[in-house]
Amino acid sequence: MRKPSAFEMSRRNLLIGTATSVAIGAASRHAEAQNSIAGLPAPGAAEPAMATVSINVNGEVRALQLDTRTTLLDALREHLHLTGTKKGCDHGQCGACTVIVGGQRINSCLTLAVMHEGDSVTTIEGLGTPEHMHPMQAAFVKHDGFQCGYCTPGQICSAVAVLDEIRAGIPSHVTTDLNSAAQFTNAELRERMSGNICRCGAYSNIAEAITEVAGRPA
Repeated sequence: MRKPSAFEMSRRNLLIGTATSVAIGAASRHAEAQNSIAGLPAPGAAEPAMATVSINVNGEVRALQLDTRTTLLDALREHLHLTGTKKGCDHGQCGACTVIVGGQRINSCLTLAVMHEGDSVTTIEGLGTPEHMHPMQAAFVKHDGFQCGYCTPGQICSAVAVLDEIRAGIPSHVTTDLNSAAQFTNAELRERMSGNICRCGAYSNIAEAITEVAGRPA
């Protein structure tokens, strides 16, 4: 039997070493990700910068000791256990993490919790309860504005803010006359809700629910 050459041995060792390093690297990144979510430093890393943040969440002032890199989304879900706000794409593209801050809707995955010291944050839990639903929640139930329901909290928070925007006369990209107050139209509704993605495709029902709360004919 022919013995492997020095080149073959070297190549075999290189492949083994590469595979091992990839596996170790993947395990390390997984551990870092889990630690980050839990607010713990990565193994061997320096202690993270911590800060005390006070935020009014759903009418209650909450003081949190957080890693300064913690997003508002993770502060709500992992530290305050308000899991109604969903983590979808984690890139600000799907809208599942939408909450209302100071009357304006934002993607909570794209902002740091420390940036909201003293702010008023409303999540889906703060809009209503099963016994006393917000009109928008009730409309979503009535019109079946959801299927799997994962995006629904963000859809509802966004819808509430959309109606406030229109009533305040704030224009959008499809507003035809910037010298007049914005009007509730199908085009306005769809443009303003376009940042909230429903993978189940319940858009027509969502539009009907929002239209009913707006007090306009469908």
